[in-house]
Amino acid sequence: MHSDTLATHPVIARLEDFDTRSGTLAERLLFNNRRLIVLLCLLASVFLGWQSMRIELNASFEKMIPTGHPFIANFLEHRADLAGLGNSLRIAVEARDGTIFDKTYLDTLAKINDEVYLLPGVDRPYMKSLWTPATRWIAVTEEGLDGGTVIPDDYDGSPDSLAQVQANVQRSGEIGQLVAGNFKSSIIFVPLLDKDPKTGEALDYADFSTQLENIRAKYENTPLPALSRLKPGVAPSGGSAAADAASVGAVKIHITGFSKIVGDLIDGLKQVLWFFVLAVGIVTAVLYGYTRCVRSTLLVMGCSLVAVLWQFGLLHLFGYQLDPYSILVPFLVFAIGVSHGAQKMNGIMQDIGRGTHKVVAARYTFRRLFLAGLTALLADAVGFAVLTIIDIQVIQDLAAIASIGVAVLIFTNLILLPILLSFTGVSPKAATRSLRAEAAGVESASKLFAFFGLFTQRRWATIAVLTGLAMAIGGYAVSLKLQVGDLDPGAPELRPDSRYNKDSAFMVSNYAASADIFVVMIKTPEDQCTRYEVLSSVRDLGRQLEQLPGVESVNSMANLSRFAMVGYNEGNFKWLELIPNNAALGAVQTRAPRELFNQGCSLLSLYVYLKDHKADTLNGVVEVAQAYAQTHSTEQAQFMLAAGSSGIEAATNIVVKKAMHDMLYWVYGAVIILCFVTFRSWRAVVAAVLPLMLTSVLCEALMVALGMGVKVATLPVIALGVGIGVDYALYVLSVMLAGQRNGLSLSESYHRALTFTGRVVLLTGVTLAAAVATWAFSPIKFQADMGILLAFMFVWNMFGALIFLPALAYFLLKDKAMQPEGATQNAAPHAAAHAPGAAGGQPNAPLSAESA
Repeated sequence: MHSDTLATHPVIARLEDFDTRSGTLAERLLFNNRRLIVLLCLLASVFLGWQSMRIELNASFEKMIPTGHPFIANFLEHRADLAGLGNSLRIAVEARDGTIFDKTYLDTLAKINDEVYLLPGVDRPYMKSLWTPATRWIAVTEEGLDGGTVIPDDYDGSPDSLAQVQANVQRSGEIGQLVAGNFKSSIIFVPLLDKDPKTGEALDYADFSTQLENIRAKYENTPLPALSRLKPGVAPSGGSAAADAASVGAVKIHITGFSKIVGDLIDGLKQVLWFFVLAVGIVTAVLYGYTRCVRSTLLVMGCSLVAVLWQFGLLHLFGYQLDPYSILVPFLVFAIGVSHGAQKMNGIMQDIGRGTHKVVAARYTFRRLFLAGLTALLADAVGFAVLTIIDIQVIQDLAAIASIGVAVLIFTNLILLPILLSFTGVSPKAATRSLRAEAAGVESASKLFAFFGLFTQRRWATIAVLTGLAMAIGGYAVSLKLQVGDLDPGAPELRPDSRYNKDSAFMVSNYAASADIFVVMIKTPEDQCTRYEVLSSVRDLGRQLEQLPGVESVNSMANLSRFAMVGYNEGNFKWLELIPNNAALGAVQTRAPRELFNQGCSLLSLYVYLKDHKADTLNGVVEVAQAYAQTHSTEQAQFMLAAGSSGIEAATNIVVKKAMHDMLYWVYGAVIILCFVTFRSWRAVVAAVLPLMLTSVLCEALMVALGMGVKVATLPVIALGVGIGVDYALYVLSVMLAGQRNGLSLSESYHRALTFTGRVVLLTGVTLAAAVATWAFSPIKFQADMGILLAFMFVWNMFGALIFLPALAYFLLKDKAMQPEGATQNAAPHAAAHAPGAAGGQPNAPLSAESA
């Protein structure tokens, strides 16, 4: 059928012949004041562009954790008594030659210790190394227990002093914790505050990481990393312009901890800006290849980039910061903007090709596509907004940032773009080419559409449905192996060969006391923490936890008291047990390390050192500790979970696991409601939603195949894929239903949908996938993972709408059921004249049964 027969609006070649009073109130307000709208947008772009330059890239430890979970609530309540067990850093200083019992090494360690101590945000009272007063030794002597600082006050670097330090280290119990078992390195433990106590401002992790790198480069005598922001001639914080000659190059430094992960992510994300440039290039090429029109391509790209600019500016105005997890959202906003912009551009191009004036064509396209585009963007917004139910602020911020981006797109791509195109128009050659392509169809596209059309026939529909069912069953079986949390050692957000993960591997191989610490808190009445009844319960829980395969060791006041009994009894190990004598147990308190109990002796800490922070390890510890707490907590000893890096991660995993299912229920519930309001048919809703569900199942199976766990970084992907993926169903089904309700058969309706929207659906899928597929090459692994998952979901949702949707429609959307009473095939001309998307190659506003 020739496209001229599809026109729903008269062809008006001269603007003088067009009634400017026609159209909706919104259309008249916008297009009758086009110059004012453009001027306001220009002023907004200048102002928001200036604001966008002030947006900050940072992170917050507390935003990464579920503060409402009972584990985290217990930790935050007693944080002041837990000796820096929250956000902390471990710096291993390794001697290049010899051991740590060397004057040059110890002098270098002292200088590094002092520089780190002076960094902003360090919780200095709880910092610990061989040089801090809190690092002490205890020994049994003829007079009983004796002790002192590991490095004595009279240390002078002489051979005798070094021998004394070595003896003190061996008696300190720090081997495997602060000191490596091979005596070639030692650790500086650095607890951090979320805010700088001097300024009250949030700790700048990027700057903090840079200062650490400056210290590393200074004492390793290596060039600063390319990403370091140290300016020439500026000495690292806390140090002189150059280290002593003997210190430089004497050591090698390894750094692990949340702040270093965030710092490395921020540094890596600066490189990711090039991926944004690459994505812009790819999308521009795809769009130009589709339109062959330079001016319209540049306008679509420009409006999409303006949307990102406005988004950044609004984020700063609303007080948001970008973090390593939300920095990816602008990529999505840009890609979505391009896909919707292409639809508006194509509609205008079709009308201009028929001879319609460019202003009139823009108004026609606005009439036809504003509601359809608004519905699609609202579906996108649903996928973002549902993330707010997750009790982790970084994800809630991501949802807010994405929602702001969608709100901006509604204006820039649904309103501003048609107005700008009303000024510029499109290339006449491109318009003619587009009209000819719609009328005759490109041969390759016709063959492809003919293939897709097979799925409205019984045989091919049955094959597609059975194949989809088999894939769903197989995918679900694989998805059952999907785990919540980290599946790999180190930082899964970074590449396995990253410097951070190499440093983490060094820590694991050289220190028995892992950085993965799970802490059980035991609350007692004031000054009652060393009573026998309390310590015996702590000892029993420690013994149960030690039997778990993922636990390396435990430490507590109960353990220390047992060894103290040996010291009190001439070193005889037959006394290696708690004795029911509160006075004797209380005497141990005077020499106990600060981290084992609080000042008021009302809180004990049971340290559980884990082999790793994998999901299985954490689940086993939580299960045993929770069961013990439920059966053994009393008024005298209340067991509470959990602190430490692994305790926090365990709580996060619990929240993520619950949120994963709740999120899917909410996002699918919202999409189902939106589809029902749009289509007014439960059959159409089923046909639209089932392909999305198949994509979700296969996505989880893909995560298993790629070795990904569900965590804060990957959790949003599924919701985003569902919210954005339903766009395809909206485009295809709106045309199909309109055709059926006007008397066309399912096959004819689907062929019409392919003709009107098929190329645009393909363009949308290719554009979105191309924009995010480049992330796979990112130096940030979690961004690469998100890119792979999103590209898969975009492409698979596209084929779901073009293959599985018509196959399901064959069984669900029977022609007689969808035709109004009295409809016949003679109604086809009427249907053709009123089909949505006519004269524009795009879906019209979704039609209900009444409007059809």
